[in-house]
Amino acid sequence: MGVLSNKISREELKPGDHIYSWRTAYLYAHHGIYIGEEKVIHFTRGAGQEIGTGTVLDRFIVSSSPSHSTGNPCPRCGDQSRLDGVISSCIDCFLAEGDLYLFQYSVSPAIFLAKARGGTCTLAASDPPADVIHRASFLLQNGFGVYHIFRNNCEDFAIYCKTGLLVFTSISVGRSGQAASFVAAASAVVSSPLRFLTTSFSGLAAVGFAMYCASRVVSDIGVRRDVTKVPVERLVAESSIDESVMANEDSTTETGKEDSITKTGKEESASETGKEESASETGKEEPASETGKQETTTETGKEDLAAETGKEDSATHILKEVAPVVS
Repeated sequence: MGVLSNKISREELKPGDHIYSWRTAYLYAHHGIYIGEEKVIHFTRGAGQEIGTGTVLDRFIVSSSPSHSTGNPCPRCGDQSRLDGVISSCIDCFLAEGDLYLFQYSVSPAIFLAKARGGTCTLAASDPPADVIHRASFLLQNGFGVYHIFRNNCEDFAIYCKTGLLVFTSISVGRSGQAASFVAAASAVVSSPLRFLTTSFSGLAAVGFAMYCASRVVSDIGVRRDVTKVPVERLVAESSIDESVMANEDSTTETGKEDSITKTGKEESASETGKEESASETGKEEPASETGKQETTTETGKEDLAAETGKEDSATHILKEVAPVVS
């Protein structure tokens, strides 16, 4: 292993080492913790994908999972092509026919900057191998949360196992040197006001490289101020609580929806019942109205008959009075 290359042989491996292997023409590296007996514990999104964008990029950014096909599984690991989260694989499956590299800890700033590619070393110090293996084994049984290409990836997992450090802010990238390098490169290109101080290509290159190096240094887990040391048992317990809270919130939301639907159904039923009762009352009132009309007609008929009878009685009375006078 030299200054510019971290490549090692398998005979140099020791339990607790943080190792990695480049994928897809050195586009990115996959990281894990070697625990001995040719076994590696690593964190993967699974299904042959690192990020799962749902686009054609998935064909290029491939497998952190073992590369054996389902029809020809590894005789030691079995078919792990569809596994995700923290898994244990043999070193052959982990390397996926790539070369073996050792991630370096406690490097000097000069060495850190000399290794211009992120994701190969850090200024932070490593914990003893026993602590590293304990964290990796514990997370193998309990998980390391949801995979995220920038905030919670395989390098973040390996660095946590080696140092116990976690980023506690949500406004920056995780512990990954690869993610920090991508962000540093982007910031060097588009966000440096110093690029306006020169128009020559060499000047722009120098300014861009200086900004890139500075961004890498301030983003390294060994110098950042937004990190804290978290015991692995506490990490898993807090993750379980967060998942439980989210599950309860989802359940409450679903219950609220069901109650709303039930209430709406009851209101609609009451409305229909009210309409029916109103129709029934209207039906009752209409016969009553007809009866009233009939009664009114009868009363009117009686009054007319009485009037006619009165007229007849009056005429009879006048005839009786007139008759004696005529005689």
